[in-house]
Amino acid sequence: MASINRVVLVGNLTRDPELRQTPSGKSVCTMGLAVNDRYKNDAGEWVEKPNFFDIVAWGAQAENCSRYLSKGRPVAVDGRLSFRSWEAQDGSKRSKVEVVATSVQFLGSRDAAQAGTPVAAGAPSGLNPDTSDFEPPAAAEGDDEIPF
Repeated sequence: MASINRVVLVGNLTRDPELRQTPSGKSVCTMGLAVNDRYKNDAGEWVEKPNFFDIVAWGAQAENCSRYLSKGRPVAVDGRLSFRSWEAQDGSKRSKVEVVATSVQFLGSRDAAQAGTPVAAGAPSGLNPDTSDFEPPAAAEGDDEIPF
């Protein structure tokens, strides 16, 4: 029988990403993600229940997450589940399931996340969808024709 281990989550970061280095020098970034679940209770009212996930990103993606993301920022994570267990300092056994990110998509803009302003999910990162301050580069002298 084939096995599939894939997770796709879209939510908001619950804390600032933490970047560390392994002893071999590889970058690893840990983040918390909240994803709301919505259901009807027995009275027929809609109730929102948050689910919290620990996300781990590696390598260049870890460095980018640390550099550009912050608490409250909306992200989409594509990854796999990973089970870890260890012995705590008091001798007790601990375990957790994490999402190891294959891909992290930054949603919205950094400025809007810091201001608490909602941003359209389709807006390119770094551009403010509420303004039209983007201007294409000016054509160079003598570039009157489209090159195709």
